[in-house]
Formats: sequence, structure tokens, C-alpha cells
Amino acid sequence: MVVAIDGPSGVGKSTVSRAAADALKLAYLDTGSTYRAATLAVLDAGVDVSDEEAVLGVVQAHTIDYGASGVLLDGASVAAAIRTEWVTSHVSVVSAHPRVRSEIVEIQRRWVANHGGNAVVEGRDIGTVVFPDTPHKIYLTARPEVRAARRAGDDEAGDATVEEIAAALRARDAADSSRAASPLRPADDATIIDTSDIGIDEVVAAVLETVRG
Repeated sequence: MVVAIDGPSGVGKSTVSRAAADALKLAYLDTGSTYRAATLAVLDAGVDVSDEEAVLGVVQAHTIDYGASGVLLDGASVAAAIRTEWVTSHVSVVSAHPRVRSEIVEIQRRWVANHGGNAVVEGRDIGTVVFPDTPHKIYLTARPEVRAARRAGDDEAGDATVEEIAAALRARDAADSSRAASPLRPADDATIIDTSDIGIDEVVAAVLETVRG
């Protein structure tokens, strides 16, 4: 069983997905971190992030995996390194390349297959592209100001103001929603949950109710 949980930044995807995975006793995969790991590798290699061929070559030269400590690049944890502003500011460009996305989607599918085909998978195109056949599709959303306020409390936000974070979120949303390959959008048969005015426990309960029917 694959539970696909999609949505933009600041809606509570990671917290909700981890809690749902624990409750359902399923493996958990944060697909966004795989794109971040790829971006870190590309930046470390010094190639032009807008050059799809060069980016693809770097990604294919490395191993991206996911474990208890988070995402792994060539077997080493990069969970902290991928959350820097350096990576955050480039990940949308790297992840917009169609062939790069295809490469990483296959990594994600193999990871789930290696976990018996049973996982809660968090991302932005899980229900639409990575696992479109799963009947368990959730799309989390929240009002822009709520999302910005939530992200302001994250370590990676640094000293950025809520207004600056809101602007960054708008830019990321626009890039992810307008890209040709796997744009951010809810699947046609996804259950949409607005997390703006409800707590995490309520969101998790709604997800579990949807999954368990």
C-alpha cells in the first residue's frame, strides 16, 4: 500500500506524513529530500544548474538513498546539508529538468519496491506522477500567510522575516506549478485537506480516516 501525500511547503507534510507512517506501520519517504540531495551534488560539482545534460550526468554519477537518519548521498547522511539556503534557492531549477525528474522518480519507485511496496510517500507529484495508481492520495494545503508563519519557525528560515518567507514561497509555488514536467497540483482523485485552522493531530486523523476508509 502506498499513501501519497502531496502539497506545497508549509502545510505540515513532513510532520503529518511521519505520523501517518508510524500509525500505519509503514516506511516513510520524503521525496523532496531526494531532489535536494541531487541539487547538493550538482552544486558541489560546480556545474550550471540550468544545464540539464550536465545536471543529469552528476545525478547519475551519485547514489541517492533514504534511511532512518534521512536522505543519503553516496551512503553519507546529508540531511542537514540539504536544508541550507544555498540548496533551497536552486532546487526548483534542478528539479524542473524532465530527464532529471525521471531519473529521481525511478530512484523513489525502487526505494518503495525495496520496502515491499508499502510506504507513506511525501512530495509534490506523488499522486499525479510517481504513484498515480494508488487509491490513497492526499493533498494538503493552507492559506499563504499560515504557511509563511509556519516556515518562519523552521531552522532553515534563518533570520528571514515572514514577508520574505512568503515571497520565497510564492516564487517556489509559481516555479513548481508552472514547470512542464510534473507540475505541483492535486491529483483529480485526491482528498484535499486544508490544514490552516486545524492541529496536526486532527490532520493526521483525517489522513488515517481517508486511508482506512
